[in-house]
Amino acid sequence: MNRKKYTIFDIVLLLVMIGVVILTLYPFLNILAISLNNAIDTARGGIHIWPRDFTFANYIEIFGSNDRLLQAFLMSILRTVVGTITGIIASTMLAYTLTRRDFVFNRQVGFILVLTMFISGGLIPDYMLIRELGLINNFMVYILPLLITAFNVIIIRSFMDNIPIALMESAKMDGANDFTIFWKIVIPLSLPVIATIALFLAVSQWNMWFDTYLYARANENLTTLQFELMKILDNANISSGDITQGNAEIVAGQTSPQSIKMAITIIATVPILLVYPFLQKYFVTGLTLGAVKS
Repeated sequence: MNRKKYTIFDIVLLLVMIGVVILTLYPFLNILAISLNNAIDTARGGIHIWPRDFTFANYIEIFGSNDRLLQAFLMSILRTVVGTITGIIASTMLAYTLTRRDFVFNRQVGFILVLTMFISGGLIPDYMLIRELGLINNFMVYILPLLITAFNVIIIRSFMDNIPIALMESAKMDGANDFTIFWKIVIPLSLPVIATIALFLAVSQWNMWFDTYLYARANENLTTLQFELMKILDNANISSGDITQGNAEIVAGQTSPQSIKMAITIIATVPILLVYPFLQKYFVTGLTLGAVKS
């Protein structure tokens, strides 16, 4: 049996990678430990990656005493699901159109897309546009502004350019129209890049809170988990003791602003962490194949 000989470089590289993993996981494990630790005990300090006085009190307080957080959590899930699905549909359709050689305005549309990556109208024009469209305190304000982004379209287009044109021409000779070719040929072959962009969109939608602050904070039914989390973080930074400011900060019994803050951070992070492993293989494949032309 041939045994692989490890060089000094291999050993050093392994140690460096172990160090990187530890540095990457430690902040998350520390937050998890604090969220599962008794708030009074946490005030003593010394919590690293394992809770010293284990308790679910922080999570019970969040879901049991604050209806707005639960509603915000559901709204975040809703906007993430709807925003991801509609974004994928719109981006793939536009990308497919730009791959068609018979599309007259191919270059013009492509140029405008790239231009939006470098030039922005600014916050005030954006707000005025959203207001004129009647999207203030409207659920669609979470969907329409993020429906199509230049980066996503370019990635999908680069991937679709690798699909053999012969497949589409053969399907057209068999009587298939453009819509059939798109749904029956292009979409199945583009699943890796679609999964990649879906992950991008889901993470973006899930983490958004500034649009809620600008356009939907007057409507309590449209509040999102990230927005409520930002209010808690903001009030926790201002507060120096156990004070309560509306629904923005929760202090009761065995909980404290720091413990509640860590628990909500875990709640906001875990859903994306649960989704990523199922899309990881598509994520890697989509990026590598979409970046190289044959």
